[in-house]
Amino acid sequence: MASTAGTAQTSSVRRVIVASLVGTSLEWYDFFIYGTAAALVFNQLFFPDFDPLVGTLLAFTTYAVGFVARPLGGVVFGHYGDKLGRKNVLVVTLLIMGIATFLIGLLPTYGSIGVWAPVLLVVLRFLQGLGLGGEWGGAVLMTLESGAAHRRGLNASWPQVGVPIGLLLANGVLSLMGAVTSESAFVDWGWRVPFLLSGVLVIVGLWIRLTITESPLFREVEEHDAKVKAPIVDVLRRYPSRVLLAIGARVGVDVAFYTFILFVTTYVATYLGLPNTYALNAVLIAAAVQVFLIPWFGVLSDRFGRRPVYLFGAVGAAIWVFVFFALLDTERFVLIVLATVGALFFHAAMYGPQASFIAELFPTRVRYTGASMGYQLAGILGGALAPIISVALLDRYDTSLAVSAYVVAVLVVTTVCVLLAPETSRIDLHADPATEAPTDRRGR
Repeated sequence: MASTAGTAQTSSVRRVIVASLVGTSLEWYDFFIYGTAAALVFNQLFFPDFDPLVGTLLAFTTYAVGFVARPLGGVVFGHYGDKLGRKNVLVVTLLIMGIATFLIGLLPTYGSIGVWAPVLLVVLRFLQGLGLGGEWGGAVLMTLESGAAHRRGLNASWPQVGVPIGLLLANGVLSLMGAVTSESAFVDWGWRVPFLLSGVLVIVGLWIRLTITESPLFREVEEHDAKVKAPIVDVLRRYPSRVLLAIGARVGVDVAFYTFILFVTTYVATYLGLPNTYALNAVLIAAAVQVFLIPWFGVLSDRFGRRPVYLFGAVGAAIWVFVFFALLDTERFVLIVLATVGALFFHAAMYGPQASFIAELFPTRVRYTGASMGYQLAGILGGALAPIISVALLDRYDTSLAVSAYVVAVLVVTTVCVLLAPETSRIDLHADPATEAPTDRRGR
């Protein structure tokens, strides 16, 4: 009987992991096709009256709106995730993201409806941000709170794998459309196909997500009537330093990532004048490698602790960013691939343990709200501004050294915050992390 119960529990955890991974992959697919399209064609379609680099900057500004919306989504859906449960919120966030992405694929351009085109684009991008803002916390907590304590780093890393998978799908579909259509056809209608495809993918994701059960730790909170009336108030009153540490630990990771996978498209295609496929294919290869790297670093964080693995990635990324641009400047495809793979290697070292590290800073009753706030607020300072600042720095100084210095400066902030934060890998998730006594590496 015990063996049967253990097998059933393992199967349930696996279903939760698969559902979280599939749902998160689809949400990031939706989010990334916008970013890549913004780098490739949105300047022509929605800002045609501007210089190409300025048009790209404006397109990235609409891209940034999604990051501004993410904290709001994190707070709103975090509140309901802590009140109503993780599973219910995840269904809603997937629907919001999928519908908004599908509608972008139907959106008329500036040439058809004038200024209303970029206005509607911003509205739909805002809805994308709301959906993704609520998605991350729920997906991470479902995996973190459902598995064994000694595997939390690995389990929570699986929703993080949704990022490279979503990136792989987005760039893969866009690359395929670029290959099977002419340049003019891609600009006319080819870019719309990946957005419209989201409608089909979301139906699959919803079917999988509806089959899982609620997080065991959240059920415990419900059974003991321990839910708080206003999770955000409780987080800001009792854990403000934890929120700030989470923001700081996250922001450098975000800046590095969007420099490595999004700004690279602008740099290679616009600044170096190379084919778009160079950057797109390099990111595809690097993302495929990162699918395996993220859970591996999650395992290492279970073994050695969150902070050592995280710090290795932050320091490595700060060094690699200079190598990254030097390799891009060779204009050789093989070296561009090497630059991108190396960049995402160090990013994975931070991103693998990041989910468990941030989530473990908060107790179960407000974990959805606290983790989402820290994670998503960093997105405004990180991913939202990184492409804009990078393009502006390149335009102003005409050298990648300015961009590298910017990335390093933000990674220094992340390094300091990780050093100031507690090691979370051995805490008891049933306890309040703000009052729990520290434990040794064996959990005693």
